[in-house]
Amino acid sequence: MPAATPGTPSLLRAMNDRAALELLLAHGPLSRTRIGSLTGLSKPTASQLLARLEAAGLVVATGTDDGRPGPSAQLYAVNPRAAYVGGLDVTPGRVLAAVADLTGTVVGTHEVPYAPETGAVDQVTEALGGAVKAAGLHRSDLHQVVIATPGAFDPQTGRLRYAGHLPGWHSPTLLDELAAALPMPVEYENDVNLAAVAEQRLGAARGHEDFVLLWNEEGLGAALVLGGRLHRGWTGGAGEVGFLPVPGHPLVRQVARANTGGYQELAGVQVLPRLAAELGVEPVPEAAPGGPYSPEVGAAVALLSRAAATPEGPHLRFLQSYATLLATGLASLVAVLDPEIVVLSGAVIAAGGDPLRTLLESELAELAPSRPRLVSGEVAERPVLRGALESALAATRDEVFDTSR
Repeated sequence: MPAATPGTPSLLRAMNDRAALELLLAHGPLSRTRIGSLTGLSKPTASQLLARLEAAGLVVATGTDDGRPGPSAQLYAVNPRAAYVGGLDVTPGRVLAAVADLTGTVVGTHEVPYAPETGAVDQVTEALGGAVKAAGLHRSDLHQVVIATPGAFDPQTGRLRYAGHLPGWHSPTLLDELAAALPMPVEYENDVNLAAVAEQRLGAARGHEDFVLLWNEEGLGAALVLGGRLHRGWTGGAGEVGFLPVPGHPLVRQVARANTGGYQELAGVQVLPRLAAELGVEPVPEAAPGGPYSPEVGAAVALLSRAAATPEGPHLRFLQSYATLLATGLASLVAVLDPEIVVLSGAVIAAGGDPLRTLLESELAELAPSRPRLVSGEVAERPVLRGALESALAATRDEVFDTSR
């Protein structure tokens, strides 16, 4: 159908349809009267709207509000089966895939070990295929897939940059090979950027237009959201703060070749066992193999969790010292960007809890000219994967909710 022109009845109907669908996503099942009240539409218009959306397969009747006084009213909800999306989180340890319905409910997941010798395309198709099968679907049922990786694909060359620790993903033809192997539109995004998307849509950054998300797991990274939009930079490298030169550590030359930099060497996960030992913190027994993190990240999480549980003596000094290291690099970001809030995310920072956040905020207040509020990330379970699904859902909803086409 041709695009509706501004002010025409078809455009107004499409706008009302979209508003009603967004309300159903936000509030859950609603009656015709409640939809009319929230949108300002009359009862007959709300009835026509719901009939139109039901005929299009976008809403379904879900029952009645029998618990209220007066006659029961039919309730309507977004049809979760109207569309499905996929998300993948690629790390040096595993490839994790998930499928979500149109409401955002995850209906299938599958994980495969990261194996460079297998090939990136095979790993992606295996992980996604397993998630689709777990959901009882076919790959062709997915409207869109978003793949999260460390680093970023250079828009000029198509090569993955800033991620030398992800072997097998650097071929200049990889994106073309994945496009040929997957039957649906596929987008690619930096993993930390997608953690910020998850916090912006579902977590601590809701309602905030300017914020920084600081992430620490396998590596230090940041996501920059300015004016409500992700800032990726010319090559996709905005936020690769692990390469940031910082005081307190020798300059690292040719950082792209070394795949590291000053801030990563100063405050990355690898420094925590040594810092703990220097301050007299007892080592934590090695965890059993497996689990969601590498042994290095698992050891750091265990040290910080124990220190945060009893923040006194050597444990307090350990938290204070680590807060100083983190604040050293974060102060540069704050001085340049002046964000409203800083979201602290990733398993390593999260393990320090409120004690680490409070100490970091105190340190940052002395090192930076502005004083953004520091908040802990609220999307605790697989934030990168959740962000990939949210990104795919946003594009898919724009497509399927557009009833003017």
